[in-house]
Amino acid sequence: MASNNQDLPEATVKNVLEQDTLKWVFVGGKGGVGKTTCSSILGILLSQVRSSVLIISTDPAHNLSDAFQQRFTKSPTLVNGFSNLYAMEIDPTVEKEDAVSSDGMDDFLSDLTNAIPGIDEAMSFAEMLKLVQTMDYSVIVFDTAPTGHTLRLLQFPSTLEKGLGKVMSLKSRFGGVLSQMSRLLGVDEEFGEAAILGKLEGMKDVIEEVNRQFKDPDLTTFVCVCIPEFLSLYETERLVQELAKFEIDTHNIIINQVIFDEEVVESKLLKARTRMQQKYLDQFDMLYDDFNITKLPLLPQEVCGVEALKGFSHHFITPYQSSLARGSVEELENRVAALKEQLKDAEAELEKVRKVKQKI
Repeated sequence: MASNNQDLPEATVKNVLEQDTLKWVFVGGKGGVGKTTCSSILGILLSQVRSSVLIISTDPAHNLSDAFQQRFTKSPTLVNGFSNLYAMEIDPTVEKEDAVSSDGMDDFLSDLTNAIPGIDEAMSFAEMLKLVQTMDYSVIVFDTAPTGHTLRLLQFPSTLEKGLGKVMSLKSRFGGVLSQMSRLLGVDEEFGEAAILGKLEGMKDVIEEVNRQFKDPDLTTFVCVCIPEFLSLYETERLVQELAKFEIDTHNIIINQVIFDEEVVESKLLKARTRMQQKYLDQFDMLYDDFNITKLPLLPQEVCGVEALKGFSHHFITPYQSSLARGSVEELENRVAALKEQLKDAEAELEKVRKVKQKI
């Protein structure tokens, strides 16, 4: 059995830090499982081994600013206390006023572009990637929105390619008609057919290159974040299958908020939660025996601010070890001390109730 354990992938994210060819690291999963904390810590750890790191939040409900306790915008900002770690928050959707110029862009062509599902988001995302590529960061970490949005985000390159093909085929069939309509409607050339087609054509190289890079396991990997519960296990399985369809590499799962059973737990509720979690932890181990599965402990407080993030980061590179051995003298002494403290609190509460009753 020991030899089998040695064959298992290491239960840390060291593989991500050691793969110096990586350019894109996506972090995603169900809402509320700690994606932003994991993205932030991965960014911090990568900044220790890379020349420059950028963390991008594509979740409309941005939490990156909260995690670092620093305000970020749609422009890369240096994270306080670092010389090579940057962060930015973008919304991968285009507002209507951005998509259609109030100066009179041809409504017909605008409707044509909007008729392609997801094209607005895809164009916005492509513009952002084009901007990021000119910045020359060593590695980029994406803190993505919950699973459904993430899968759309990963589809953007193919969505744009399809959209471009559709518009170009329409141009070859109706190009002359569209040009005539633009002239008849008195639409300025810069807001007409040429503007839209030019914008799409200008993105073609970026799209093709990004598509190639996303499918290259040397350049791109996806880190799935979850918690040991049924819905999160189900969502992770769905995500892993979809990523396989998109040919995007994934071999890391971070299981957050684990209650380790070797902790001194006297609460019936916590004991029940620990048993429930163990059932799903066993399922994760069985389903993903070829993945690096990193298990993070549930903490009594939130992980906010640079120092807290740095302090928690060692759990990403060293598997969690209980400070106490089950059944040891130290562990039993701690349990007795905890019980004495509970008894003391209960006696104080009883004394208060008695005093109130006497007054009545």
